[in-house]
Amino acid sequence: MKESAKKVPSWKQMLSGNRGKHIQKSFNNIKVTILCGIVTILVLRGTIGAGSFGSSSHDFNDGQEHVHRRKDPSRVLTEVREQKIDFQEPEEVEPETDPSVPYSLGPKISDWNQQRSSWLSKNPGIPAIINGKPRILLVTGSQPKPCDNPAGDHYLLKSIKNKIDYCRLHGIEIFYNMAHLDQEMAGYWAKLPLIRKLMLAHPEMEWIWWMDSDAMFTDMVFELPIEKYKDFNLILHGWDELVYNKKNWIGLNTGSFVLRNCQWSLDLLDVWAPMGPKGTIRLEAGKLLTKTLTGRPEFEADDQSALVYLLATKRDEWGGMVFLESSYYLHGYWAILVDKYEEMMETHHPGLGDDRWPFVTHFVGCKPCGSYGDYSVERCLKQMERAFNFADNQILQIYGFQHKSLGTAKVKRTRNDTDHPLEVEDELHLLHPSFKASAF
Repeated sequence: MKESAKKVPSWKQMLSGNRGKHIQKSFNNIKVTILCGIVTILVLRGTIGAGSFGSSSHDFNDGQEHVHRRKDPSRVLTEVREQKIDFQEPEEVEPETDPSVPYSLGPKISDWNQQRSSWLSKNPGIPAIINGKPRILLVTGSQPKPCDNPAGDHYLLKSIKNKIDYCRLHGIEIFYNMAHLDQEMAGYWAKLPLIRKLMLAHPEMEWIWWMDSDAMFTDMVFELPIEKYKDFNLILHGWDELVYNKKNWIGLNTGSFVLRNCQWSLDLLDVWAPMGPKGTIRLEAGKLLTKTLTGRPEFEADDQSALVYLLATKRDEWGGMVFLESSYYLHGYWAILVDKYEEMMETHHPGLGDDRWPFVTHFVGCKPCGSYGDYSVERCLKQMERAFNFADNQILQIYGFQHKSLGTAKVKRTRNDTDHPLEVEDELHLLHPSFKASAF
């Protein structure tokens, strides 16, 4: 008998079983997935707009631009730098000072010595002299707005770091200002209203030490010989011959000076300031100063020229309490010093303060924060870096480091660590100096 052939089940029969149910469920899931995808695309096109989902070439170009930006992050930084973003509200234009009205820094005070003495006696916990040393407030500052040159802000930071280091070592307090307290006295003259305000607000300070933002301490060991000036009220770097006899406009420098907190100093500020108000007063005063002082170019009145003029024309009234210091560099002209730092390091040591190791290096004529100056910005910034590192080496040696060279911020070790760190003494004895202990 012939064996009957097996019948192959139809696809309908296959679907009718359990296996068919699974396959049919899968088909349904696929349909739902496709439908959801279509709906999603439609929603995105409606929300974002067809511009971002245009032709394939448009999408390709968008992608290429995105990849290009990822590869070139400096492009973003460049765009940010090029944009001059000013977060300040527009300033109101202030009316120019009436030349017929004498300028004043504030209400006339005639009994400051008595007021200050009375305040100190009523506040014995806030003395003006601690352990035999008069209290000193170092005052410096910079303009309220960012520098025109981005690198300028970086060097302002280095400059204040340098001053903080010196003040910390020598027990000196510090005040950093970024506000124009008197708009009429902007520019060179901004220091005068600030100094007066701090003198009156801090009777506990025996001395106010002004230092420009472009000046740096380059001898961290040298101690200001304040006892030397017990009979004087104003100390500046300068020469009697140049100021009193030759009336030279650079016979002294006001970038770094020390002023006693007393009535005499208030009176000096009162007679020093009237040439300062910007506008006609400052311009006309500049003409007088150029005519009177030796070697002065024609430009508006500045605080330094005005002080030289005041001392040279009224020496009997003011000169007796002014000490023009030249035995060390309370102000050292950078152009004759910075290139000699390596030679100084080989033959001399900190603590001298003079031309062998300058106490202060002042970058006169450099405008790292501005867009102009007597010297190129590149040269100034390079030399400021060297000056900072020259001074910073004296700080880093405390902790066993120094800069690899004066031209780089990179450092290297100068000694190995030990398991007896308190037995290690730094070469310059700055970690726990005797002058710091006597200041507190």
